[in-house]
Amino acid sequence: MTLTTETSSLTRGEKTKYRLAESMKECMCHTPVDAITVRQITENCGLTRQTFYRNFMDKFALINWYFDKLLIKSFEYMGQGKTVQEGLQLKFSYIAEEKEFFRAAFRYDRQNSLREHDFQLIFRFYQDLIQLKTGAPASEDIRFLLEMYCHGSISMTIEWVLSGMTNSPEDLARLMVEAMPAKLADLFASFGILTE
Repeated sequence: MTLTTETSSLTRGEKTKYRLAESMKECMCHTPVDAITVRQITENCGLTRQTFYRNFMDKFALINWYFDKLLIKSFEYMGQGKTVQEGLQLKFSYIAEEKEFFRAAFRYDRQNSLREHDFQLIFRFYQDLIQLKTGAPASEDIRFLLEMYCHGSISMTIEWVLSGMTNSPEDLARLMVEAMPAKLADLFASFGILTE
């Protein structure tokens, strides 16, 4: 099940965004991201360029918006009952369901890339989670470890996607948790959200 199948409760604007995302995904099946044009995206789904630009600044904003929807869905309850491992497992399951989209998106590694967007989103999410749980921003040491961990986990996620996803989402999530620096793992464990 992809996110686009749950459209009954969406606003008209959200439906348009999902329609553009579906079109982008179709284009990505046969054209590299850097070669896809807004014209191709809009013609493929029967919308106008003006509609595209009312919703997105460029094709990278569209890719990042769709990724955000996947990430938010997988992490939305973390820290409120679900664990880091469960959130990661959900994220990797969504990525596996959308493997063609992510394969194409992660191959593009220039300006506005999904790799950088993923880092910014996850790094901010973990910082906000720490602030919420402790009432204070992460210490300098924890922030450094968190930044290093986020870069490493994104690199390994991209490697997993581009090399054919040989590990299951469950195994990859477990490995990501096991690879977490001890100080960071201890902090998340103290919140009761590291693993089950």
